[in-house]
Amino acid sequence: MTQELVLLGLLEEGPKHGYEIKRLITKIIETFTSIKTKSIYYSLRQMEKEGLVAKRVSRTGRRPEKYIYHITKKGSGRFQELLRRSFLILERPFLNIDLSLYFLPFIKPKMALARLRTRLRGLGRVKVWLENMGRSLKERNAPRHLQTIIQHNLELAKAEINFTSQLIKTLAKKAAV
Repeated sequence: MTQELVLLGLLEEGPKHGYEIKRLITKIIETFTSIKTKSIYYSLRQMEKEGLVAKRVSRTGRRPEKYIYHITKKGSGRFQELLRRSFLILERPFLNIDLSLYFLPFIKPKMALARLRTRLRGLGRVKVWLENMGRSLKERNAPRHLQTIIQHNLELAKAEINFTSQLIKTLAKKAAV
């Protein structure tokens, strides 16, 4: 569903060739979200079969053919449906640390504390990056929706910093006993 939402959303902005779609995903979508896309061409072919997108062939001079994709009326309807639905999805976020915490009894407390302190420093760097990005977007009068994504991620980073700090204190007390 996520990849379909991203592809249809980018095509809702206007027709694009596959390379441009991939570039936008890499340069913009991945910067503001945690989405990593697989190959887009399989998904585009599937959406074409379903009538959600259509393509036309373009050729400039002796260059190879390019396919320019555009969203169909049916695709616009599907995009709106997916977008409305995505606001209501309440999936539990997956954080790799949850696996580490599950297996916490199998690591020496000093090693766990060292790793958590390293994680905390990394989270601090993420927080600073998000704060700087937020200021930069505001100064450049970037679209409000991009500023909102950064603010959301900043709040998540702060919560993760708080949780990790508390966990370090708890484990340090237990290790001292």
